Amino acid sequence: MRVLLGALLIFIFFANSLIAEDNFPLIPKATGKPHPEGNEFIRINHMDLLRHDRDLVVKEGIRNIDNSLAQCVTCHVVRDENNEPVTYESEEYFCRVCHDYVAVKLDCFTCHNSVPSAEVSISLFRDENAPFERLMAYLEEKDNDR
Repeated sequence: MRVLLGALLIFIFFANSLIAEDNFPLIPKATGKPHPEGNEFIRINHMDLLRHDRDLVVKEGIRNIDNSLAQCVTCHVVRDENNEPVTYESEEYFCRVCHDYVAVKLDCFTCHNSVPSAEVSISLFRDENAPFERLMAYLEEKDNDR
């Protein structure tokens, strides 16, 4: 009985520490407008969105897309104490906060710039002519592949 009670107390102690808010990553706030689809949608689908846009750029040659990686980097820039953008090498970098937490390797920035360029123009809301239907079809196709 004592062993069972001791095991229960240990379980309660560790379970409480696992769900404590301190154990979740502190996600830096974005500097732009909220995502039209909502943050939860983006958190769940960001990789599929990036793949979709990659396919548009690389396979179809469409370079003027909403939600490009450059736009993500521009809106989610994290600045240091000197107000300079931190690079991917910093543990405070927006993408690294969650990716480090879940131990997922992030290799976008071996090729892509991890800080915003001055010439990036941001369009955070979809253009009326954007192929939203194509994006949703792409996401549905990826769901069917799983």
